[in-house]
Amino acid sequence: MPDAPVVAVSTGRLRGVSDGGVDRYLGIPYAAPPVGERRFREPEPPVVWEGERDASRFGATAPQAPYPPVIGRYLPTVEIPGDDFLTVNVWAPAGRVPDAKLPVLVFVHGGALTRGSAALAAYDGARFARHGIVFVSVQYRVGQEGFAVLDDVPRNLGVLDQQAALRWVRREIAAFGGDPARVTAMGHSAGANTLAALFALPDAAELFDRLILQSGPLTAQPVEKAARMTRAIGRKRGVAPTRAGFASVPAADLVATQTAVSAGASPLGRGPAVALAIGGAAIPRNPVDALLEGAGAGIPLLIGSTSEEYRLWLVPGGAVERISRATLTLARLVARVPKAVVAAHARRRPDASPGEILGEVTGDLLVRAPLTRLADSRIGSAPTWVYEFRWQSPVDGLGAAHAMELGFVFDRVDADDSVLMAGRGAPQALADAMHRAWVSFVVDGDPGWEPWSAARPVQAFDAAGGRIDRAPRQDELEGLPTG
Repeated sequence: MPDAPVVAVSTGRLRGVSDGGVDRYLGIPYAAPPVGERRFREPEPPVVWEGERDASRFGATAPQAPYPPVIGRYLPTVEIPGDDFLTVNVWAPAGRVPDAKLPVLVFVHGGALTRGSAALAAYDGARFARHGIVFVSVQYRVGQEGFAVLDDVPRNLGVLDQQAALRWVRREIAAFGGDPARVTAMGHSAGANTLAALFALPDAAELFDRLILQSGPLTAQPVEKAARMTRAIGRKRGVAPTRAGFASVPAADLVATQTAVSAGASPLGRGPAVALAIGGAAIPRNPVDALLEGAGAGIPLLIGSTSEEYRLWLVPGGAVERISRATLTLARLVARVPKAVVAAHARRRPDASPGEILGEVTGDLLVRAPLTRLADSRIGSAPTWVYEFRWQSPVDGLGAAHAMELGFVFDRVDADDSVLMAGRGAPQALADAMHRAWVSFVVDGDPGWEPWSAARPVQAFDAAGGRIDRAPRQDELEGLPTG
């Protein structure tokens, strides 16, 4: 067994674990525990410790509830008790030379802003480290602890947590052999949403040098809409929507009440939900507006989605089968979607049910259309690469659902939580192709396919690997509302 690796950061020494050519340092505080007097406040600097801190285990997870069983059988939850959950985890090549200045990849997990953990097996960074990358994963506040809209509390505390983590990386990553001037940030789903918010800030280049956004919205909500969940929880708990009011309720009870309020929501997003709120230092304006006007133009971007995002939310509980033609028509009218868009989907998939068409249109409204507009806006200003994940899982009709690509990007299709969605025997050739492309982007700034242009080249990933598809399904995007 190799000797335990030790590094020194500004707050103390860390004793990690070395295995398989990779050193791991887990549960490293980038901010002080956000409990007690620090609850519902901006992240504060981490506490200095004496001696060597054990960094062989993941830190605590943020307060949260498991996913409902219908989704939870595909999306596992890791729960580790404790207060010290503003932490990062670092994987670095073992035997690296001092001052190695290796490229750095920082991963921000998803979870609808209410769930998620960096401790999931599929998020293990060892495969990236074996390619000479220093990999970092981030834990942050979720749910009401991170995204409550309270009258006297800075908005979007979870985004401020991530900002603090990225600044920690700039300060400290050299101790692990990383180059603080070669930092790529990568977010999935809600993690992509929060990173898009940071991408839209004037000081984004202080936080990262390249960016990967996977299956994430680019928007935040007006405060009145974003506050609906917080207000509903306050009414149920009988407390004011203030720091004092919410701090009087234990975190576990806030989680339980939030879960109860969410239980009545529609899979298509009606009802109160946790969301990014426009306003304040973290999100001064709607990120997509700032990005379309040129924010982040100097930062190379890799962005994309799966081809059937909706299937994770609508298929497992059977909602896709209960959506009628009348419901599709009503939803189309409410969302101001032209009839021609629905007709285009029906032409491509004449056997598709109304629920499948509505799911596809919803996915385009939330993810594919905005990312296409963003990529178009960056032509001539900064290189952008777009991908679409199309491999269809045989598990329970999930197909190319939301989050299906993660096991392939991490080259962890054999991890237990990847198998839950993709099944056993997922194509390793696809994992090889995607992981190689992500590594190439982090190391060289180019994933290996044609950058975005007026021809709209999209790298389509399926069982055979990757290939360019130009302006795919363009007729399904034409005329979609932009506001």
